[in-house]
Amino acid sequence: MDKQLEKLLPLVQKPARYVGGELNSVIKDKNEVSLRYAFCFPDSYEIGMSHLGLKILYAIANARPDTWCERVFAPWNDMEALMREHDIPLYALESGDPIKDFDIIGFTLQYELCYTNVLNMLDLAGLPVRAADRKGLSPIVMAGGPCVCNAEPMAAFFDLFSIGEGEEVNNEIMDLYLAHKKRGSTKEEFLREASQIPGVYVPSLYSVSYNADGTVAAVTPEQGAPATVTKRIIRDLDKVAYPENFVVPFIDVVHDRVTHEIFRGCIRGCRFCQACFLNRPIREKNPETINEQCKTLCGNTGYDEISLCSLSSSDYTRIEELLDLLLDWTPQEKVNVALPSLRVDNFSDELLQKLKSVRRSGLTFAPEAGTQRMRDVINKNVTEQEMIETANIAFAGGYSAVKLYFMLGLPTETDEDVEGIGLLAKKVVDAYYENPDKPKGRGVTVSVSCASFVPKPFTPFQWEPQATVEELTHKQQYLKEHLPSRKISVSFHDINVSFLEAAFARGDRRLADVIETAWKNGCRFDGWGEFFQFDTWLEAFASCGLTPEFYANRARDYDEVFPWDHLSYGISKAYLRRESEKARRAETTPNCKQKCAGCGANKLNGGRCDV
Repeated sequence: MDKQLEKLLPLVQKPARYVGGELNSVIKDKNEVSLRYAFCFPDSYEIGMSHLGLKILYAIANARPDTWCERVFAPWNDMEALMREHDIPLYALESGDPIKDFDIIGFTLQYELCYTNVLNMLDLAGLPVRAADRKGLSPIVMAGGPCVCNAEPMAAFFDLFSIGEGEEVNNEIMDLYLAHKKRGSTKEEFLREASQIPGVYVPSLYSVSYNADGTVAAVTPEQGAPATVTKRIIRDLDKVAYPENFVVPFIDVVHDRVTHEIFRGCIRGCRFCQACFLNRPIREKNPETINEQCKTLCGNTGYDEISLCSLSSSDYTRIEELLDLLLDWTPQEKVNVALPSLRVDNFSDELLQKLKSVRRSGLTFAPEAGTQRMRDVINKNVTEQEMIETANIAFAGGYSAVKLYFMLGLPTETDEDVEGIGLLAKKVVDAYYENPDKPKGRGVTVSVSCASFVPKPFTPFQWEPQATVEELTHKQQYLKEHLPSRKISVSFHDINVSFLEAAFARGDRRLADVIETAWKNGCRFDGWGEFFQFDTWLEAFASCGLTPEFYANRARDYDEVFPWDHLSYGISKAYLRRESEKARRAETTPNCKQKCAGCGANKLNGGRCDV
């Protein structure tokens, strides 16, 4: 470790964030590799070290003998101040080397409110934040993750984006980079050829024009770039590389356990849910593969908990078979199995019996809306009766704590729908006390968490306006005033944070100036309440001649050109429009198991999709 850094670490919170050396971190001789790769997570160490995608791509890159991939996280404000004061550039944890000297710097963009952290990390590294100002072949600054489905607000800062799943395309990008590095190419020569890799979007090869009203007129490819960039997917999850080791942190992180993805995609089609549509088509991993990989990871890390993650774990078609395999060895090894993301409508007695054999905690379900009309609008396909039946199964099985997730500000929502959130929670409370098999001597806890609806690209609600700050404030207050029971606790997300999230989710390239201005004026860690500076953001919009309301609160016409229309996630715009029209009529669509709705995604997997 650098001697100067060693002297500074006792002055900051959680110095273990910045030292590296954890169990299973990969150390290589930098003189024996051809490519240095900095994997950057633009949030705190505790958040980044919980992210499964980082662990997968870190392992895949380091499996290459010619590549050394290292981890980089956003330093907390105390560490940043010391780094700037003592001229310590942003460095990678494994080697301690400055990342400005690396070949590729890759970011994962998981959340719109992390955008200023990207700029701050590039600046701390000693690099220009704008791609046009970084002239040489190295470093190539790229990004992947869900936010790149609309990469336009960040297009000015990145050389390329990886659209979709990265396990295979990252290797193709690294191979191409090494070929161009060997022959001494310019960055422009590399980027032109990189744009021909399926799933790679090079924003500098596209020009954007605007209409007089500020909407996008056209996105035009140049220099042979494809008119549409289609996301990459992994067709066979059993054959794709998966880590045998996770880096084990020295300090507690948000998800400090073995996390295993059991399938990708979602059958449900909830109209607000971007993750459902970005991750289609459905691809399941075999129970035997999952079981063996979990056993290996527990043995190599010492973790005593496995979380089986997906967008809807109880929709995994072989869930009971998988739990049988895991429960054959986890109890004697004292390893807990957690099953998050359960659906109200397929939580069975059989599944409960499996879960009862492991450590019990509270159950979480997401009705999302308080009335049946509203649930039909969003295509949740969950009834109140199913909700109460599920609660009774859980209560009879010994559970006494339930958390319910809802959204406020959904399209067509009324005060009656808002009041319905409290009434549904009250029916869950009543079900507990009316259940003869409930746990003896314990009261029930029903926690209601309400997020503000954010319209997102590639969803049927991408045309809808977000409710205004004033409207959302009214809805929160209305719900608090109409809670029917003291047994119900309610919490809300910050409205102003959701407002900015909506602006950047549907934004265009002009927002780069806003992001850079806000960052220069001190914004970073915007998703953290103690750092969020809403007034500074409003001032940044104003100074750039833009308003967040134009992006967040404006309804779109069906024929409007979106900033992301040149990117494809396999979901047809015609399908999304049909779902939007059905939402306005409060009509539901069956899930994929019941009937194909013709979204188009299965064509990415070589299959048929009714249109």
